[in-house]
Amino acid sequence: MTVTVRFAPSPTGRIHIGNARTALFNWLFAQKHKGRFIQRFDDTDVARSTQDNADSILYDLHWLGIFQDATEYQSKRIEHYDAAVERLKAAGLLYACYETPEELDLRRKVRRTRGLPPVYGREALALTSEQVAEFQADGRRPHWRFLLPNFISNPLEPQRTEIHWNDLVRGEETVDLASLSDPVLVREDGSYLYTLPSVADDIEMGVTHIIRGDDHVTNTGVQIALFKALGAEAPIFGHHNLLTTASGEGLSKRSGALSIGSLRESGIEPMAIASLAVLIGTSENVAAMPSLAALADRFDPASTSKSAAKFDADELVVLNRALLHHMPFSDARDRLAILGVTGERAEPFWNAVRGNLDRLSDALVWWRIVNEDLEKKPKFSKEDRDFLRGAFDLLPEDPWGEHVWKTWTAAIRKAGDRKGKALFMPLRLALTGLESGPELADLLPLLGRERTLARRP
Repeated sequence: MTVTVRFAPSPTGRIHIGNARTALFNWLFAQKHKGRFIQRFDDTDVARSTQDNADSILYDLHWLGIFQDATEYQSKRIEHYDAAVERLKAAGLLYACYETPEELDLRRKVRRTRGLPPVYGREALALTSEQVAEFQADGRRPHWRFLLPNFISNPLEPQRTEIHWNDLVRGEETVDLASLSDPVLVREDGSYLYTLPSVADDIEMGVTHIIRGDDHVTNTGVQIALFKALGAEAPIFGHHNLLTTASGEGLSKRSGALSIGSLRESGIEPMAIASLAVLIGTSENVAAMPSLAALADRFDPASTSKSAAKFDADELVVLNRALLHHMPFSDARDRLAILGVTGERAEPFWNAVRGNLDRLSDALVWWRIVNEDLEKKPKFSKEDRDFLRGAFDLLPEDPWGEHVWKTWTAAIRKAGDRKGKALFMPLRLALTGLESGPELADLLPLLGRERTLARRP
């Protein structure tokens, strides 16, 4: 058996880090088991789904390093769902209902006042042919519900019916079908809700494992029943915890600042996103992993907590910084070139500044410091200015090598009584205009003697 998983978002907006968590769980699981990853778009909602959104989702996934083995669109598979509907109708497992939303809401309220669960009471099963004809004459069109197998002989007398499965993440799970309403599979206008297309596709595409958010746990009981009704064995399910903001709010496609596209545009590295998305809310320590292959080695669905995982977007910056600090020049070269960081000094420059970057684009600030006049000349006290003028008089002659900083500061110490911060801080301010940054021993050879002298107060 080839392990086959799928990621099936609705292309109604940009995906966020929570969606990426589900995609990564599936893709990493497929990688670990040498399986297949299907990218499937739940685009049956034609009013809200767009090809532009689907293309953006694919771009975001590819940027993260997730590549699909197949791409499917549910809007192109309607005939398969029509065939499944006919099979269910023929088996007496799909029945027409004519209630309006207002009528259904009233019935739920009545059931609550009677101390009963607010589930659908299957009143449509008791309709006479005359009543159906009257509804149709009034212009009502039916929606269609799947008859859950939660009764012995009379569907109007449901009994506790447990569906069990061994969840990849949560362990043993149970859902009582008697506690659920028969799900609507087909709307009044003939369009399909999520459940039927999803199950029909999973059967035909040979999906062996379904890994998704734990907001679908209750749905699983219904879907297992639907798999069986369509003559198929249900896949193995796994439900991971959801990501929330630090304040506990859920994520949605409206969370623009947390969309993969926005995070990319803000300079966050793909492996910072992947590392946080996968490892947070698990028994693993959250650390910046260098590659998806390394992340796959750490990935274990069973290590995921059952409680929601709160994360702070600032954690992404911490992971981003760690990745940049260890990024080899070969990985940064092309992106640096786009910023204008080129030439024989590009590699030593990168090695000098990478330890001080939050985002790769921050390198441009230091490239300008090294190659251009300082935007603002720092101001010094008379005492520091006198010290600096004397220090600059001691600059070694060309040629400058890697030990020029050590040679220069040794001469400064010998000529005066300054040491430690009192010596180094004025020099740093004079050379860079900033109070912190890369090692001056690495920057000085990049500046060169002429540009260094030009910064003498």
